[in-house]
Amino acid sequence: MLLWVGLGNPESSMRRHRHNVGFMAVEAIARKYGFTPWRNRFKGEVAEGRIGGQKVLLLLPMTYMNKSGESVQEAAAFYKIAPENITVFHDELDLAPGRLRIKRGGGAAGHNGLRSTDKMLGTPEYWRVRIGIGHPGAKERVHGWVLGNFTETDRQEWLERLLDRMADAAPLLADGRADQFMTKVALPEGSKG
Repeated sequence: MLLWVGLGNPESSMRRHRHNVGFMAVEAIARKYGFTPWRNRFKGEVAEGRIGGQKVLLLLPMTYMNKSGESVQEAAAFYKIAPENITVFHDELDLAPGRLRIKRGGGAAGHNGLRSTDKMLGTPEYWRVRIGIGHPGAKERVHGWVLGNFTETDRQEWLERLLDRMADAAPLLADGRADQFMTKVALPEGSKG
């Protein structure tokens, strides 16, 4: 079983925040592949389904970003899922809006959701899908930026298309072909990939 985690904050007023793009990505995948309805478990909401030949558990921690790792650790421990079978989808300030990078391991780079997950799993050796939200330009503006809503222009110009492309390419990720997943998501619409 694979565990795919979307990072975000649980309050309905925060659903459109840039910090919640991890939730948005995982929710798009659940819709695309007809996952079970969301239910409360592991200090979060979970949905189960299959992508390609893989069984996937989707998790949205409801612990707030700073304690995301508690939820991730509970789900991973219950199902005995190794870190290399865990993928965390999260916002990334250091990538331009709409850009995506995937890598295994690495530092938290100031991201409290990753910091908590690293601590609770006891290792940073899980996969990270870094979803670019851009940087506001000044360090003192970061807090308001990540906790601000995506604009309607963002949603129309790139966000909805990016979420759709990520969902479309999810079988590659489930099959362990991370580089091909990233390439397919990055291809302009209409390209063959």
